[in-house]
Amino acid sequence: MEKNLTKSGVFRTLLGFSLPFLLSYFLQTLYGMADLYIIGQFCGVESTTAVSIGSQVMHMLTVMIVGLAMGSTVRIGQAVGGGKLEEASRAVGNTVTLFLGVSLAATALLLILVKPIVAVMSTPEEAAAGAVSYLTVCFLGIPFITAYNIISSVFRGMGDSKSPMYFVAVACVANIALDYLFIGALGMGPAGAALGTTLAQTISVLVSFAVIRRKQTGITLCRADFRPEKGMMGSLLRVGVPVALQDGFIQIAFLVITVIANLRGLNDAAAVGIVEKIIGFLFLVPSSMLSSVSALCAQNIGAGRHDRAKKTLCYAIALCVGFGLIWAGVMLLAAEQFVGLFAQDAEVIRLGGEYMRGYVWDCVLAGIHFCFSGYFCAYGLSGFSFLHNSVSIVCARIPLAYLASKAFPDTLLPMGLATTTGSGVSVVICLVVFAWMQRKRKREEKT
Repeated sequence: MEKNLTKSGVFRTLLGFSLPFLLSYFLQTLYGMADLYIIGQFCGVESTTAVSIGSQVMHMLTVMIVGLAMGSTVRIGQAVGGGKLEEASRAVGNTVTLFLGVSLAATALLLILVKPIVAVMSTPEEAAAGAVSYLTVCFLGIPFITAYNIISSVFRGMGDSKSPMYFVAVACVANIALDYLFIGALGMGPAGAALGTTLAQTISVLVSFAVIRRKQTGITLCRADFRPEKGMMGSLLRVGVPVALQDGFIQIAFLVITVIANLRGLNDAAAVGIVEKIIGFLFLVPSSMLSSVSALCAQNIGAGRHDRAKKTLCYAIALCVGFGLIWAGVMLLAAEQFVGLFAQDAEVIRLGGEYMRGYVWDCVLAGIHFCFSGYFCAYGLSGFSFLHNSVSIVCARIPLAYLASKAFPDTLLPMGLATTTGSGVSVVICLVVFAWMQRKRKREEKT
């Protein structure tokens, strides 16, 4: 049954919706780490490297699929919030049709490009064959990966963030069990890791279909709902495409910064890589808030409750800033201890501590602009999210990180601060856009 998110307390609703979201992201992070951990127990360095490189490619693709699915979450949320269940049904049907075509086209294209992709990633020769086999199997499973993320986006649009959490938990457990079977017992190497991941996603999709059949969602689908409608498809893509491009751009930016660190030497590369992993965990909260704000605000906007949408944004920002400040304080005092959990070399720990003390402030600033991005998406203005992220990456994050790397070759602190500056630029742009939106709404209310 669809859940109305427009009536109970704003703060309680936000927490109740975002916590399952946060746990889902955490499980997905563990899900991604399982392949690397298990193959490291049974295979050599070349297989581990192959899976590591392949998983980076798949992570980028998955992030872009999730971004594209944001259009469905927002469109369904607006319809449910406004009590327009027939419109929500058409949104669900058009979502299925759209992503079926996208997933099949992507599978065919990526299978053709698998070897060039491995080459572009500068894969070591010893790991190239394993990376090709890993990606080939994963690319064949793209329709199932897409199906899982689309089903999750539909549930979240209807106000249900718990069901997707259960689906990813099923996938996580299945993936670990299948990895031990294919990698450990059958010795299939990288191909086994990919097969375990793909089958785990397939199992998760089958479970989700069973849940859909049993649940009374309030949405009934007929053949006409799957027929492409120009207006509906346009609304899904207007929100989803900018978010997908934005997320892909962000992933590319992180890869570029990794390359900048690699050019400084092995110790710097190791330090930056370790800090990126730690920051990735800390960013689970801002990421879950972005998706939660978009889903909650979409329902409230659909119901005409713009005041609740604004309050949801403010509470989410407060939670992200509080979380970020706490961890900034922790890392200022104990950055080396956290880096030391992943490294033994004293120089790597020193450099990692420096980079972390600069980069950790990004948890505060990114939390702010992530929440604004969710708010803009809920209003169908995801182009602004793409704008501020693109400007910050091109004008601040990458060039300043490069200049800091060249100007301060003996420390990583300036490079960490330069990376954080990109989020500062995003926050300024978001505040300007938000102020413009508020003035525009006041003018509309007067007229």
